[in-house]
Amino acid sequence: MSRGLILKLENLVQLHCACRQLHTLSYRKVYRAQWKPVQSSAYPMWSVHLYPQFWQADKLISVASPRYRHLATKEEKKKNRKKLPLTKGEVEIRQKMTVEELARAMGKDIDHIFEALLYTDIDFGSLEPDSILDEDYIKLIVKKSGMKYKSAKLKEEKEKENTDAVKRPPADPAVLTPRPAVVTVLGHVDHGKTTLLDSLRKTQVAAMEAGGITQHIGAFLVHLPTGEKITFLDTPGHAAFSAMRARGTSVTDIVILVVAAEDGVMEQTVESIQHAQNAGVPLILAINKCDKPEADPERVKKELLAHDVICEEFGGDVQAVNISALKGENLMVLAEATVALAEMLELKADATGLVEGTVIESRKDKGKGPVTTAIIQRGTLRKGCILVAGKTWAKVRFMFDENGRAVDAASPGIPVEIMGWKEVPSAGDEILEVESEQRAHEVVAWRNYVEQQEKMKRDLEFIEAKQKEHRMEYEKKQQKLAHLTWRQKKAVLYKANKHIMFSKPKERTESDKNVLSVIVKGDVDGSVEAILNILDSYDADDECKLDIIHFGMGDISETDVSLAEAFNGVVYGFSVKANETIKKLAAKKGIKIKLHNIIYQLIEDVKHELNSRLPPSVVENTIGEASVLDTFCVTVGKSKVPVAGCRVQKGQLDKKMKFKLIRQGDVIWKGSLSSLKHHKADVQIIKTGMDCGISLDKDIEFSVGDEIICYEEKEVQQTTSWDPGF
Repeated sequence: MSRGLILKLENLVQLHCACRQLHTLSYRKVYRAQWKPVQSSAYPMWSVHLYPQFWQADKLISVASPRYRHLATKEEKKKNRKKLPLTKGEVEIRQKMTVEELARAMGKDIDHIFEALLYTDIDFGSLEPDSILDEDYIKLIVKKSGMKYKSAKLKEEKEKENTDAVKRPPADPAVLTPRPAVVTVLGHVDHGKTTLLDSLRKTQVAAMEAGGITQHIGAFLVHLPTGEKITFLDTPGHAAFSAMRARGTSVTDIVILVVAAEDGVMEQTVESIQHAQNAGVPLILAINKCDKPEADPERVKKELLAHDVICEEFGGDVQAVNISALKGENLMVLAEATVALAEMLELKADATGLVEGTVIESRKDKGKGPVTTAIIQRGTLRKGCILVAGKTWAKVRFMFDENGRAVDAASPGIPVEIMGWKEVPSAGDEILEVESEQRAHEVVAWRNYVEQQEKMKRDLEFIEAKQKEHRMEYEKKQQKLAHLTWRQKKAVLYKANKHIMFSKPKERTESDKNVLSVIVKGDVDGSVEAILNILDSYDADDECKLDIIHFGMGDISETDVSLAEAFNGVVYGFSVKANETIKKLAAKKGIKIKLHNIIYQLIEDVKHELNSRLPPSVVENTIGEASVLDTFCVTVGKSKVPVAGCRVQKGQLDKKMKFKLIRQGDVIWKGSLSSLKHHKADVQIIKTGMDCGISLDKDIEFSVGDEIICYEEKEVQQTTSWDPGF
């Protein structure tokens, strides 16, 4: 064989080796395995045997050694690779596993993982051996491999020590001292509850109330002429405040049920009775407005029998007192009955030790900051005390009585206004005194931790439910597309989602029209709660969705306006203000700010705003009716036009309006008239009792007895079906 031919063969061999190395390089790059390229001068082993005369022993060893070392290293790595043993086909999985980690856990190679992922919609272009897989994909790969999965046990966190504050054990009877009775006045709207309290404490609270309606709980200490003290809770009678009334009865000793003598038992009267019975609190019946001529106290007592309120004259234990709160009649009799019942109850409390109480109302005052009205139930509250309520705490800076005068101490049964809170607690929260600020921080931290854990638990349940729902939807889609190739699947999915992508902006515009986003700001916590309770009863989402995006206490702020702008919402304020700067900013951004002092008006305003978001409905208003007495045809040019001879039975026919032809109760045509004639003359209007000839804008054969109706269409604003209950 010639020397030239041998050189050509050697070049071909070298080219072949280079191609194999390039192929191996690209393969290793995909799977990120370590690889050392063989020297380009190395020839494959089979070439040595073909042409032994041109190879010497040292050259043969130098060629073979690098490849042998490379293969040996690869084999060693395979042996050293740690495989997790499978127990009954179970794979221990965890969140955020990489492709390589999952392959090791399953005892498979990476190719197996990629093959299993072909059944999913994952993007292979971005997938690497160190790519993190979603938990759903991990579970799907294991299932496709015919195995079962189990979640790896997480490291158990060290159980956090409970540092919450709790009430003290019951006090020794020897240290108990008498305390004022806490009396709650309940009843229906406008039955005279606030007027009764005004007469007892000689103030004019009703004159300051918007619309004469009590808007939130007030706690007052009343000094009777006999020297006795009674703490009164004046709770609103409006149905919206039923939750506040329930909270009022939870801290009260006696309930005075006010019923108007001329109205009798009403809806809120029954609710008040139920709250008192549920709390196990004794009742005193005050039949008000007995000075009116139509008053009938006996009817009131009989009506109450149906609700297990049995007065003493009927053999029961409920004292009934006929009063006139406006004229001050028999008020002392009612006060004496209250004191007598309080003495029977032997109301006592422990005035020593750490303070315990209940938040009756809370609000945010501009000058005072967060302020609460509270009733002390145990201990004596003084300046400097460290209190905890809900998820906030306070160092008492100042205390005030119901008249705004500063006080130094508040004993059990005494209502007091407290300043010094870090944040506004919720009405009804339990107040507990703790030893130090550090202890207060521990209590608040623990309560926040408990709330966070509960929220995480709820969120986890919600996420799992959503994941299950999405997984089921995905599996259904995959079953429908199982017979298609991945290119066909992609085409089908694009075609299915194409209209959604292009219709999103339009859909968003339409949805904005049918959504009312609301921001609610109130003066006190209880008022906001009451408004939210009413809005929660909204049940007409199919007509217009009501979305409460934010609520809180205090005056309208710039943040509220910005939030309303983002959601195209309306800001509602209850007994709060909006300064001129805020109003100008809102006007500039086109945001509505609506301020109210009466809850009825606020809810009616919300209802009106909901109605304005509803699309108008078209209503047909009939103007005239005519009946067809005869039919004939008229030649116009080369065509014959059907004409109806009619007589107007009701109203009038106006050619400018719309018409419809009714035959045997069915509408067979709607449109305009082409001609309206009277005695062969064109006219615009035909009145009742007149005959006329009518031709339509469409060739339709008339029949004797047909009805022709003239009407106009008007757009009428729809109203929501939501009934807030008043």
